Amino acid sequence: MTAAYIDLTIIVAKTAILVLGGSITYYALRAFERTGDPSLRALGVGFGVVTVGALVGGVSHQIIGADLAVGIAIDSLLTAVGFAVIVYSLYLE
Repeated sequence: MTAAYIDLTIIVAKTAILVLGGSITYYALRAFERTGDPSLRALGVGFGVVTVGALVGGVSHQIIGADLAVGIAIDSLLTAVGFAVIVYSLYLE
């Protein structure tokens, strides 16, 4: 695979994550506003962190010019934090 093909694949995947993750975050937070259920707020925050992680990881590589490994590390760290918040949301009452 060429570098241009890999870059295009990353851009497409990160764009899909931004759109889909942003949608999940929006609907979870909207549901929280309607119901007041704190688990929905935590769920929205968790998905928001995962989505921001993908965005920041992609931006660091594509726009800032950081090494691909740095972008992956940022994305992975924020994904892990976001998933931890999502798991926490499942335990809230």
